[in-house]
Amino acid sequence: MFIAIPSREKAPLRWATPLLFAVLWLCFIGSALLPDTDERRLMLEWGALSGGLSTPAAWWDAIRDGSGLRLFSALFLHADWAHLLGNLVFLLIFGLPAERTMGPWRFLALFLCGGAVANLAAVIAIGTPDRLIIGASGAVSALIGAYLALFPGAKLGVVVPLGLFLQFVKVPAPLLIGVWALLQVVFTFIGPAFGAVAWSAHLAGFAFGGAFALIARAGIARRMRRRRGF
Repeated sequence: MFIAIPSREKAPLRWATPLLFAVLWLCFIGSALLPDTDERRLMLEWGALSGGLSTPAAWWDAIRDGSGLRLFSALFLHADWAHLLGNLVFLLIFGLPAERTMGPWRFLALFLCGGAVANLAAVIAIGTPDRLIIGASGAVSALIGAYLALFPGAKLGVVVPLGLFLQFVKVPAPLLIGVWALLQVVFTFIGPAFGAVAWSAHLAGFAFGGAFALIARAGIARRMRRRRGF
């Protein structure tokens, strides 16, 4: 009789999420230390701009002159501390479990490609030309979509104010993320920061992340079996 014995090898260190966390911090600090004029020029040179990439000729020009890489570089630029910290919090909440399941390289591909697709959606959706599009919100939204696809039965902790006290409760992830996604749809047309936040990028990133996780599910399952010694 042959019995499969699960491996006792320790789980590999999760390095992709801390790496992205550190790079986002360093990029923000580096840009914040620049004079205002230099910081603005940096944003315009490396951030994505709306109103382009709507025709095949524009795509070809962007590939030829390298400006298409702005869809990726814009992920590492943020307008202020609040913009950065919000993305970092969600990166840790959804990034660490996603990386543990799919592995660091798939995770990095999800973050970068999801963010680029989200920025592309904003570039096309925003009607006003030359609007600056920056931030990792689209990439983080891709992580949220992947998290929902990978852990549909998970629960997320929420702090709820009850009178003078704060109560920590666990809410099903599909419910909480579903409310978040619905708000992104509403805010795309009306709501706070209308026109100042690329809500369409959040939706595109979320959809990309869910699709990415579903397509990669077979590979992720094989990876998990190898880790467990089967």
